[in-house]
Amino acid sequence: MDKVRVGFIGAGWWVTTNHMPILRKRDDVEMVGVCRLGADLLQTIKEKFGLQFATEDYRELLEQDLDAVIVGSPHDLHYEHALAALEKGCHVMCEKPMTLNPAQAWDLVNAAQSRGLHLLVPYGWHYKPFIQQAKALMEQGIVGQIEYVLCHMASPTKDFFAGGGSVPTQWTPTLSAPAPSTWQDKAKGGGYGHGQVTHSSALMFWLTGLRAKEVSARMSSPNSGVDMYNTATVAFENGAIGTISGAATLPDNDKFQVDIRVFGTEGVLLLDVERERLEVRRHDGQHEHFDVPSGQGAYTCDEPPEQFIDLILGKTSSNPSPGEVAARSVEMISAMYQSAANAGQPTPVYRAE
Repeated sequence: MDKVRVGFIGAGWWVTTNHMPILRKRDDVEMVGVCRLGADLLQTIKEKFGLQFATEDYRELLEQDLDAVIVGSPHDLHYEHALAALEKGCHVMCEKPMTLNPAQAWDLVNAAQSRGLHLLVPYGWHYKPFIQQAKALMEQGIVGQIEYVLCHMASPTKDFFAGGGSVPTQWTPTLSAPAPSTWQDKAKGGGYGHGQVTHSSALMFWLTGLRAKEVSARMSSPNSGVDMYNTATVAFENGAIGTISGAATLPDNDKFQVDIRVFGTEGVLLLDVERERLEVRRHDGQHEHFDVPSGQGAYTCDEPPEQFIDLILGKTSSNPSPGEVAARSVEMISAMYQSAANAGQPTPVYRAE
């Protein structure tokens, strides 16, 4: 294969701001077609990015000769669109949250695995060099057996979730502002849990290899119809416990906060994207502070679409944000919402029967 023929299901703010401009620069990518609602904007996107085909029906797009599909539709449609693409034999990069329903998340994982297809969710922080260094340290067993994890995230996203709908000022829409329902409609996966905790929890699961077993959670929604704050205690399958927290209300222009602390039998690993910190402190006296270049903690998402294409072309075998990790995030966040709706009652995490 000399070129990867790519189709896009969903072409809103993030797809037209990030994924399409990045892939358009590659000589080994042919951007074939796009599907989204709204005939006028659809035609504008087709012309701007030089696409051959445009439709408002994703089924028509999937009838084209495609190798890969990027799913950037609203949260509640990810499963339908990603599954249809996999069933057509296409590799899939699906935006986060991969699904809202854990059974559907694992269905996508199984559908990809059974067909030998790549399934990637573009969690940008996983691709940062200092975070990949943290992953390598964890794979070396630097903290020993994991006993406790702290996972916190906060974002300058108040307007997203509280009703303003403004894009954080570090990103400007190219063609299309985010649909308010994406962030503010509870039935469609609005809220900070699905919208942002998906990032920090997926990073936690990728770094640690843990899987949640039971969750007790509380959420609050001040001046909003969806959750703005999340807190949860989690029991993991290996016997470890953890705390998860999220807050949507950092001031505009503040750096994103993602703070993950992994405590084990042999020490602790500290990872912080806001302070751009990676440290290891061990009980044997080994303390290491790793140099992180200034600016490396800022969120970017250039690498995931690049890696997706390289996977398909066989240029790499590494997928730092696979469907399995995304599914672990989906199943925990789903249990968080269930628990919060029941006054924090301990709630088992989904398992297929």
